[in-house]
Amino acid sequence: MVPINARLDFESIQVLADEFGFEVQLMEEYEEEVLGVEEEVAESLTSRHPVVTVMGHVDHGKTSLLDWIRKTHVVSGESGGITQHVGAYEVKTSVGKVTFLDTPGHEAFSAMRARGSQVTDVIVLVVAADSMVMPQTVESIDLAHREKVPIVVAITKVDLPTANPDKIRAQLAERGVEVEQWGGTTSCIEVSARSGQGMQTLLETLALETEVLDLKANSDARARGAVVESKLDAGKGSMATILIQNGTLHVGDPFVCGIYSGRVRAMFDDRGGIMKEAGPSAPCQVLGFDGTPQAGDDLVVVEDEKAAREIASKRRMAARERDLRARKTVSLEKVYDSVKEGAFSELNIIVKADVGGSSEAIAASLEKLTNREVKINIIRKGVGAITDSDILLATSAQAIIIAFHLMPSLSIREMAEKEGVEIKTYRIIYEIIDDIKNAVEGLLKPTTREEIVGEAEIREVFKIPKIGLIAGCMVTDGEVNRNSRVHVYREGVELGLTEVQSLKRHKDDAKSVARGFDCGIGLKGYDNIQAGDTLMFFKEVSVARTLADVARDEAAAKDAKEAAATASKDAATAAKELAATATAKKKDVE
Repeated sequence: MVPINARLDFESIQVLADEFGFEVQLMEEYEEEVLGVEEEVAESLTSRHPVVTVMGHVDHGKTSLLDWIRKTHVVSGESGGITQHVGAYEVKTSVGKVTFLDTPGHEAFSAMRARGSQVTDVIVLVVAADSMVMPQTVESIDLAHREKVPIVVAITKVDLPTANPDKIRAQLAERGVEVEQWGGTTSCIEVSARSGQGMQTLLETLALETEVLDLKANSDARARGAVVESKLDAGKGSMATILIQNGTLHVGDPFVCGIYSGRVRAMFDDRGGIMKEAGPSAPCQVLGFDGTPQAGDDLVVVEDEKAAREIASKRRMAARERDLRARKTVSLEKVYDSVKEGAFSELNIIVKADVGGSSEAIAASLEKLTNREVKINIIRKGVGAITDSDILLATSAQAIIIAFHLMPSLSIREMAEKEGVEIKTYRIIYEIIDDIKNAVEGLLKPTTREEIVGEAEIREVFKIPKIGLIAGCMVTDGEVNRNSRVHVYREGVELGLTEVQSLKRHKDDAKSVARGFDCGIGLKGYDNIQAGDTLMFFKEVSVARTLADVARDEAAAKDAKEAAATASKDAATAAKELAATATAKKKDVE
């Protein structure tokens, strides 16, 4: 039963609607249909330039490549040459404009994908010619294949004496990336950010990819875009980098972005210059939010601020209700408590490791712990640092994150703590298996067994009016308690099972009677007793089970099933033989 104002979960709504013959479609956000993409007429569509995400392993030359393209010194302002922020940069080339997303690893990309923002048209996979295909490179390839985003390979540092591009092509082929030089379909360009070798060819190749993909947008429509990054600036307030996907965004436009709303107060380009408007595929920094949105949130322009505030308010209310209903924290230490409440029958795990072989080995080892009572679900296994998207997935799936030879960053640890996600770090695989094994054993339903606490012999039976039979007993072993259960035996044969209803020592009620003392015992609803019977008192105790117990139970169940099948087969054979004998006798008689 639920009150009339309760918000039902989607599964319950589906069941209810199905009862009345209706189909249910889930809206990801409130007023999604109202804010839906406007009808696109072919005549109003114009070509737009591509949005390119640069990916690759650390120190393989991603930022140097982008730095050459922009003809500025991005690297000089960054600590140790490692990209410290997520940026979107629009570059003018001889073949047109190209927008580059420069990401530290995959965090922003994954977050945007997790929220359904299809912002990237092409992935430029950067691999250093003097190195090899590294774990983060493999993760980028897997991501591109999974999301069906075309790849252009840029082999950097080809001017170094230790460069070996053919080795890189061979390793890429092993990972399913067939380059054009070897008869495949993936463009592969050898470049050097230091000398500029091949850079122009790379830009022309990206422009060619645009023609192949036939990228178009309606620049006259209301603007719709996605948040690439957001921050709270001490002087300017909440601001976000927006990548426009369709339409044109103007200063003064009211908008909704996730659970926030606002009006565009000012726009800046990637160099800090003031903008009046931003068209399709253009990145811009926007001021005017009433809160700080998340990477991947959709920004949609609406008719007026009142509508924007109303939609944002209802989205916030729905998000708050979802959080209150769905948020549950999980940790291995809490597993036993959850078992008592009957809340678990499976354990969801995300495995992240420093190398692919380790993640595969850990995942395979943990999946072997699955049995018919508890299921181990490896919902994600990957290589490289723990990301925002891992935390988001762990939150929604109530999963535990296993990190092998990794240390989560401070921001990730803070996010995990906020979302109630447990990250367990390890350096030895056996420790992981032992911990998860203990957790799985904690999820197993305990068995109950009888523990004998006392024994008494009935010396005489008294019949008390309005009460019934009372057994006059002598306690011969252990102790008799008033809350014990009782087996009744006569000459070693069990007659029945009952409970103690009353226990008296002389005329007084007693909680327990020890060995060597006599007492009067009333048995609940049981009168088949006589002098000389033995009463065996016991209590039921729960015993934790191990995976070995489960394996033994499963083997016993399998043997019993096979025995039953054999017995059934033997019975059927015997019946056939009997029928054949009867038929033969009948013929003989005839």
